[in-house]
Amino acid sequence: MTTTIEAPGIDITDSAQTYLAELLEKQNVEGIAVRIFITQPGTPYAETCLAYCRPGEEEPTDVKLELEKINVFLDKNSLAFLEEAVVDFNADRMGGQLTIKAPNAKMPKVNADSPLEDRINYTLYSEINPGLAAHGGEIKLVELTDDKVAILAFGGGCQGCAAVDLTLKDGVEKTLMERIPELAGIRDVTDHTDTTNAYYR
Repeated sequence: MTTTIEAPGIDITDSAQTYLAELLEKQNVEGIAVRIFITQPGTPYAETCLAYCRPGEEEPTDVKLELEKINVFLDKNSLAFLEEAVVDFNADRMGGQLTIKAPNAKMPKVNADSPLEDRINYTLYSEINPGLAAHGGEIKLVELTDDKVAILAFGGGCQGCAAVDLTLKDGVEKTLMERIPELAGIRDVTDHTDTTNAYYR
């Protein structure tokens, strides 16, 4: 049975509703709606999808949003990841563009009680990696040591970059330590000053 609720943390702007309502009307299907779901939610590969949903195509567990101009079905498993999501439409001379921004798609909202790894990953994916994306860079948590040191791997444009040390120490460490005070520190997985895993000798 589909649940109907007011608005679970997703904002579908008035312009987006108008645009989607026009698209739905063109489908010529009575009762057609929109369905929003996230593939591979909570991973770096998460993608937010919006699809037509004919009557009967929704899942029984979907949450139904009855908006002013359209009805929207939200995938139950995607709800936590759709918090703070915004669906918007920006008109321009070419017709316009529908955008879906879901800042929590790759990582669900975490709180002080969440495991340390989840909080580190959340900070990496929501705050740090977006800033590195312009340079083709990405930072991943490889492991968390028993003494609460985060071992990080630099990928893409960060790897082999002369500024890695500065990036690591100045930006990433500062942000992570501010957000997660109980973290003891961070280390680059390729840091050869650490000989504990010295298989390269």
